Amino acid sequence: MQDTDAQTRMERLAQLELKPVGPQRGLVSGTASSLRDIYRYRELLTLLVRRELRARYKDSSLGFTWSLFKPIAQLVIYFVVIGKFLGAARNVPEFAIFVFSGLTMWTLFNEIVGGGAGAVVSNSGLVKKVYLPREVFPLSSVGAALVNFGIQFLVVVAGTVVAGSVPWSLDLLYVPVAVALVVVFGTALALLLSAVNVYLRDVQHLIEIVIMILFWASPIVYSFSFVDHYLKGSWLEQLYLSNPVTLAVLAFQRGMWAAGADQPFPSMFPLRLGIALVCSLALLWGSQRVFSRLEGNFAQEL
Repeated sequence: MQDTDAQTRMERLAQLELKPVGPQRGLVSGTASSLRDIYRYRELLTLLVRRELRARYKDSSLGFTWSLFKPIAQLVIYFVVIGKFLGAARNVPEFAIFVFSGLTMWTLFNEIVGGGAGAVVSNSGLVKKVYLPREVFPLSSVGAALVNFGIQFLVVVAGTVVAGSVPWSLDLLYVPVAVALVVVFGTALALLLSAVNVYLRDVQHLIEIVIMILFWASPIVYSFSFVDHYLKGSWLEQLYLSNPVTLAVLAFQRGMWAAGADQPFPSMFPLRLGIALVCSLALLWGSQRVFSRLEGNFAQEL
């Protein structure tokens, strides 16, 4: 009887049509297939974002309030040490809003890249047990970073209200472009680094060094006027402005820092932003294809 049932099941399985599982090859068709998979698993992605946020503030009484303490503490340190002791605030109007605007953009980028790069390794249990599009792990870090950014952005807006310099000009249009640039560029790096990190764990240590360099290579605690004064349109200044994070920080400051409307600003800035966004989109596409090619051996490597 058992042999008959087993034979019947085998016959039924033989009649079923085989369906491909996992990422498909092809620059266009493979990308479209990956996007469809991510969309089908959108509920899981939402759950992973919630888990990321809950794990970050587990057993915490203040919850999301902690997401404000670190940037506020950084703001106080930079405002006192660099703004007051080193005198940077004398040449930068409303230095507190200037610094916090830069820190808000930087925190978004740092959380996307820093959290996303180790997302696959930290979820090795799920990777080895079930099939699902592995992109959801770094994307969950992106979602959590955006939630924290929303909280910090409200603080920036409140700061402009308290300071009496609420931005109402067309420069506000720079804000969504800056956020989009950071999200696209950061997601591209998170996808690429999270895949490489599975094979080469030294990547996570290298990321810390690169992020530290990028922080000081962006006008967060110092004004762009200092860079423009010392480099004066040289190729070094052009290299400095080729960093998408730098452009995003400048764009966000342009939109939210009303007191700095008369400060020096890069020439042809909208064009620079557009080029950086297009290049970041191309990098995101390329990073996803690299991720797709490497994810086939994630389970074995983990």
